Order: sequence, then structure tokens, then C-alpha cells
Amino acid sequence: MLFFVSYSLSAKAKNSILATQDTNILKVIVEICVDSLASAITAQEAGADRIELCAALGVGGITPSYGLIKQVVATLDIPVYVLIRARTGDFVYAESEVSQMCTDIQLCKELGVAGVVCGALTSDFAIHQVHTQRFLEAASGMDFTFHRAFDWVADAELAYDVLAALGAPRILSSGLQPKAIKGIHLLQSLQQKGKISIMPGSGVHAQNIMAFKEAGFEEIHFSATVFSPNGYAQASIPFVSDSFLDASQTYQADANTIKACIGLLQ
Repeated sequence: MLFFVSYSLSAKAKNSILATQDTNILKVIVEICVDSLASAITAQEAGADRIELCAALGVGGITPSYGLIKQVVATLDIPVYVLIRARTGDFVYAESEVSQMCTDIQLCKELGVAGVVCGALTSDFAIHQVHTQRFLEAASGMDFTFHRAFDWVADAELAYDVLAALGAPRILSSGLQPKAIKGIHLLQSLQQKGKISIMPGSGVHAQNIMAFKEAGFEEIHFSATVFSPNGYAQASIPFVSDSFLDASQTYQADANTIKACIGLLQ
């Protein structure tokens, strides 16, 4: 004799099961941040969906050279996004720097780059709407990510709304925290607004990456960087100056110093 037992799940239980199923089938786009052709090839061969190409990862990245962009685009089959950042330090740019970055975006477009990663702030840590609009217009026809300058904003909700109004399709962010796992709740809150894709980045690795998938993020950014000895003797003279890495100050050539030194040579 067979006994058939019928039962019904509570709404909460049904939602829990559906959420688990959705998480299991969710396709997460993986973007790997690289600053060399070798790393770009490694990312593609390892299964990355796209790369963000930059130079000088150690200082947060700056725009890579024309030669590197051309080489990587010609070599890879997956989409290449390029970081457009004129210099290290803050994200408050002079007009000459904005013009330079727009030119870099145009060059990327000519080279067949799929998207650019860019952004600008005001001195009071808000989205610089005029500069960002210019970057978006220069990138017309390409994809666009507003980069981690977002993590310096004073008001994340307001900054999100500004970028949504400007038409930015994506924000790369760690949730205003040094590591994205610490800012995951803010990132979720922004993602739920539904107007812009939120891509977590910073400190993402194998031990925490599932937390982002389970939270419903459809894109994740990380570098997967490992360090190893270069195999040859180290030079005794360093070329890295801590002063240049201080984001609280900017730097440029000083006219008085130049004139004084030239004067001594006369």
C-alpha cells in the first residue's frame, strides 16, 4: 500500500528555494585587472570573460601605453576594457588632463577597445558631472565603467543617482571600504536600486567570491595577482619614491627651481 502525503511550503520557504536556485544558475561575469600582455593572456586562458587593462597596478592603475593596448587587443579574443586615468593620486582633474583623457578614449575606440574605465570627482568628493559627461560622450559606442573613484565619494546614494542620470551603465566599487567584502551591504543596497550594474572589486579572492555571487552580483572584478622572486639580483638604487604615492598631494615641475638651477649654470 502506498501512502501519498501532500504538503505546501510556506512563502518564505519557497522564496528561499527559488533564491538558491537563482544563485546556482546565475552567470557571473568575471573581469580580471591586468597590466601586461602576459597577464592578459593568462586571464583569457583561465576563463575570464573580459579584462581591464591598465599600467602600474601598484598605484591603483593609470592609462596603459598605446603599444600595450594595441598588442593586447590584437592578441585576445575576449573584450578588453582600458583604464583611462591621467595620473596617480586624486581624481580631481585640470582641463588639460580631461582633454588628454578624452583623447586617450578616442585612441582606444580606434584600436577596437570594447570599453573604458574612467571617472572624475570634485574637490569635495562628489561626482564631477561635467567631466564625467565628457568621458561618456567621448566613449559613445563603447561600454563604460565608472571606476573606484566612487569609493571616495562623500554620499554614495547621491553619487549613484548622479551617475544614473548621466547614463553610466556600471560602477566598480568596494562599497566605500578598503575591501569589497567589508562594503558588501552598501554594494547590495546600490545594486537593488536597479539603474546601474554594480561590480564589486578590491580584495576579491577564492575564499570570499561566493559571497558576492550569493548576494546577486552579476559582475565581479579582481586581479588574482601573485608575487614571486624575479630570479636575479636586486639593484641597490630604488626608483620608487613614497612621496609620489601620497594621494593627499599632487606634484608637478616647479618653475622657480628650474630657473634657479639654470641660472647657476649660466
